[in-house]
Amino acid sequence: MRRCPSQDNMRGWARLGPPRGRSRSCPPMTDVHNRAQRHRNMSAIRSKNTQPEMLIRRGLHARGFRYTLHHRKMPGHPDIVLSKHRAVIFIHGCFWHGHECPLFRWPASRADFWKTKILRNRDLDIRAARELERVGWRVLTIWECALRGPGKRPLAEILDQTESWLRSESQRKAIQGHSSAS
Repeated sequence: MRRCPSQDNMRGWARLGPPRGRSRSCPPMTDVHNRAQRHRNMSAIRSKNTQPEMLIRRGLHARGFRYTLHHRKMPGHPDIVLSKHRAVIFIHGCFWHGHECPLFRWPASRADFWKTKILRNRDLDIRAARELERVGWRVLTIWECALRGPGKRPLAEILDQTESWLRSESQRKAIQGHSSAS
């Protein structure tokens, strides 16, 4: 049987009972930050202009590709839209999009919340790619694990693959780290 991290917090539970959704055996985990600090931490997590995105954007621009960013009217709001090539590029964080690679691990706390959120993100990614392809766009996904971590690829290699894909007729491609399953 699993023991609670802190038996000190058990006082009063026998009288009041656990909060809804908690077992009687383990009290709720307390956050190490107060509400303002947690808000500041969470608001610092960006969805646009991330480091991996900036690496790809700078590399493509240096190679002569011109693009628009974060097109709000397109399904999935692609990070990079190359109209001339009728192509879009998504740069996905492995955690937020549930990529099965060394950078992704299912969270242990609030497991149901995170599982629902990450599986919903995966579903939205699939639907957005299908919708874009249906209306004639080509879709490239570059995973964060290709740009950092133990399976990191050289940036030049990623940019070469991206440029090669842009000049091809291929509909869909994904670039991921070395240790990721293909």
